[in-house]
Amino acid sequence: MQLIDSHTHLYLPEYDDDRDETVSRALNCNVTKMLLPNINSDSVAAMMNMVNKYPGICYPMMGIHPTSIKDDYKKQLDDFNINLLNQGFIAIGETGIDLYWNKTYRKEQETAFIEQLKTAGREDLPVVIHTRNSLDIILKIIDKTGLSNLRGVFHAFTGNIDDAREIISRGFYIGIGGILTFKNSDLDKTLVSVELDNIILETDSPYLAPVPKRGKRNESSYIRFIAEKLAEVKNLSIEEVARITTSNSINLFNLD
Repeated sequence: MQLIDSHTHLYLPEYDDDRDETVSRALNCNVTKMLLPNINSDSVAAMMNMVNKYPGICYPMMGIHPTSIKDDYKKQLDDFNINLLNQGFIAIGETGIDLYWNKTYRKEQETAFIEQLKTAGREDLPVVIHTRNSLDIILKIIDKTGLSNLRGVFHAFTGNIDDAREIISRGFYIGIGGILTFKNSDLDKTLVSVELDNIILETDSPYLAPVPKRGKRNESSYIRFIAEKLAEVKNLSIEEVARITTSNSINLFNLD
């Protein structure tokens, strides 16, 4: 059985004391690949250090997280374009729009998101989308781009079945993480009606640790708990869930 953590920030300072051990625990739990979405200009070096240390295990993406879009967003976009000249990025991400905490930079977030979508289309790369209080806006922007080759995943999906159908109809996957295991989440009810062919698994480490690790620092080895819960929801074996979701990630990100 093989699992892929399609969204993990193992390069962040939260892992400075035990990063190697964290990767080893994941590998020992059959997590064979860990995909690293970028946050902003400041995170690139740490991310690439991990990729160089764990070739064939850790894979980098290039993007600007929407909460990193501030007054200096034009410089962030310049850095994004410069960094993208390096080869080996498997996706554009993570990018998107986040209007949960602060709407001050909504216009700038939209501009940066559109530029990153255009880059994804031009480079023929999948895009990893962060959406919070912004799904309708993001769907409209995707539709307006007119880019026929856009594909990717809506990371940390928490929506209802109508939201899932809107996303899937545009050729995107939904990324399922630890929220599925939370008692106050209705995500399990939604996923009953979503085919596994449209789902990839993620942890979003160090955030959103699944039950029974909720409240602790998340890590890639915990993706097994998410797979187990999804297997329960779909009335399938964990091996079948792992097989299909792993295949989905390999296909989406064109992994080895």
